[in-house]
Amino acid sequence: MSEDLFVQCCAPTLAGIKTGSLFTFAYGSRQDMTEDVRSLNRTLAPHGLRILPLRFSKGRALLYLFRPAGLRRDLCDKTAIEILNEAGYGGLGLEQCIQRLKKRLCESKDFPHEIGLFLSYPPEDVRGFIDNKAQNYKFIGYWKVYGDENKARRTFEQYKKCTDSYCRSLSAGHGLAELAVSV
Repeated sequence: MSEDLFVQCCAPTLAGIKTGSLFTFAYGSRQDMTEDVRSLNRTLAPHGLRILPLRFSKGRALLYLFRPAGLRRDLCDKTAIEILNEAGYGGLGLEQCIQRLKKRLCESKDFPHEIGLFLSYPPEDVRGFIDNKAQNYKFIGYWKVYGDENKARRTFEQYKKCTDSYCRSLSAGHGLAELAVSV
């Protein structure tokens, strides 16, 4: 697995400023990909990070890097709970929520709208996306913004600076274990 791709897609999560990141990884064999994921988990777990494959399709895996403690916190938000209840996650624990997300991803070509809650999107923006059918947003960056545009712009800039910094560090020879921040 390319560390460059991993860092480019996941730097804010590695840095501890974002709960989760998604990226697609092309693999030759599912067994090799599974071993890559296991190896990454051994490296990243001591820093409070976990990586899981969420969906497989035509030699590509959708991988999810996340911080379980942060995800647990994010999913306890009142608006997040309402959205999850509407999508059939009511009363599920963290592992069951992830399994439900995997199932919903496999049932459809499209991403279920609640996926934003697993990626640190503000619940008010996830709600806005659902209610407005992806229209009438104020601004678009890493996600479509329906709530606090200024806060979102600051967050997007923080993510960009983090990614640029992490890519430079990787190029300078720092490995993933050095780049992963324990939170």
